[in-house]
Amino acid sequence: MVSAQTLFKKILVANRSEIAVRVMNACRTLGIPTVAVFSEADTDSKHRHFADESICIGPPPPRESYLDIDKIIDAAKKTGCDAIHPGYGFLAENPALPARCVKEGIVFIGPGAEAMRLLGNKVESRIKMADAGVPLIPGMTSSSQDVAVFEKAAEKAGYPVIIKAAAGGGGKGMRIVNSPAGLKEAVEAAQREARNAFGDDSVYLEKYISNPRHIEFQVLADNHGDCIHVFERECSIQRRHQKIIEETPSVAVLPELRSRMGADAVKVAKTAHYTNAGTVEFLLDDTGHYYFLEMNTRIQVEHPVTEFVTGVDLVIEQIKVAAGLPLGPHLRQLTQRGHAIECRIYAEDGENGFLPSTGRILFYSEPTGPGIRVDSGIREGSEVSIDYDPIMAKLIVHAPTRELAISKMISALHHYKILGVKTSKRFMVDVLAHPEFAAGRTFTSFIERHMSSRQTDLAAFRNLAVAAASVESSVASPSAGGAGRRTESPTPWQTIGSWEIGDSIHA
Repeated sequence: MVSAQTLFKKILVANRSEIAVRVMNACRTLGIPTVAVFSEADTDSKHRHFADESICIGPPPPRESYLDIDKIIDAAKKTGCDAIHPGYGFLAENPALPARCVKEGIVFIGPGAEAMRLLGNKVESRIKMADAGVPLIPGMTSSSQDVAVFEKAAEKAGYPVIIKAAAGGGGKGMRIVNSPAGLKEAVEAAQREARNAFGDDSVYLEKYISNPRHIEFQVLADNHGDCIHVFERECSIQRRHQKIIEETPSVAVLPELRSRMGADAVKVAKTAHYTNAGTVEFLLDDTGHYYFLEMNTRIQVEHPVTEFVTGVDLVIEQIKVAAGLPLGPHLRQLTQRGHAIECRIYAEDGENGFLPSTGRILFYSEPTGPGIRVDSGIREGSEVSIDYDPIMAKLIVHAPTRELAISKMISALHHYKILGVKTSKRFMVDVLAHPEFAAGRTFTSFIERHMSSRQTDLAAFRNLAVAAASVESSVASPSAGGAGRRTESPTPWQTIGSWEIGDSIHA
């Protein structure tokens, strides 16, 4: 292990919740002290108390705290940090932060500003990758305000087509168009949404690939011109363009295809002069053709599945690369061992349109056992608010085979106890138990195709309600002040307050 003295003296983690704790864990392994930043809403947060030091950077609204570059830099200076890790989300893909770090003499643990700026604009990156020979989805190579340009591009690509925001992601500014009649309205709607979400109304058009798989490749690139890929992840289980279950290896990526896609992922990184960890995303159609989608210039939410099957700590590798070290020889001998699956644990009502759920965590217990990992940003007593992304934790499992990994994940979800807010754990159990998932037929349309008519079985919930009522009755006092008054501690059912039939069977 490289000594901490050759890396950094102190790292500020410019994020919150589970990813902040994850980065701090890697720093602990390396013996590097960490500084947490927190908003007033996160005063009692897990990540704040997990760090060696912490500093408040403002009120709850992200623009006044976690998105304020001046406050992040000021916090790093005040605490003597010589490096900043951005995690994912917030400022992680804002090129202004690495540019400012260079100006202030602080190391940014991620790519340079220019590579981030290029890859953050889907139109510019498409042009660059087309010149490099990376396979692209047919469509426009520049944005336009002229609907006639979109009409011509759509005619050439063939319907259906999709309109996308040039400067964003997460499903914002996206519209699928099935015929010429709806094109003009879709372009204008996408422009409005892109303007509101990203401050940039630039949109472009691509051929819509029906029923694809979403395959991404993890890459690592050092500052000495070396770049490798660390295999693929399949992220096809999505709702509203957001991934919820990820796995590796992909059942659809055989060795020859893996070799070609991995080589193109490395080509994307080298073409952009990329350094540090990043993820190249592709769409894979049902004929075996794949197309470059985008490159995410940060550590991914789903990076732990790659760590499980390769044994590589990707955050440690990020830190070492940022410190100027070359990629180590151990990275040349990697293989995929077994199968890993990740489920994102959101504070949302999986039985009611995934509406956000807020409140205090009244009881919390994580599943344990060989091959089970939980990256969590919460603990008992944590407050889940509407101020930030609803992801609370990630549950990751590893097993020798995909079949065993699915079984282990379902069991782990059943044993993951979270009381106080609703979660989508029951929904994920139903996805994992679906015959089409077991068969490996996982496409981006999976949820719309197979889960839209899902019916919740309430029998178990009713049994739970009866049991809870029985427990409450057994501890009730016979009289207000009688000698037979019970003095036992209240059960979780007594402390959660008003509750209703929902996700609690797997809570």
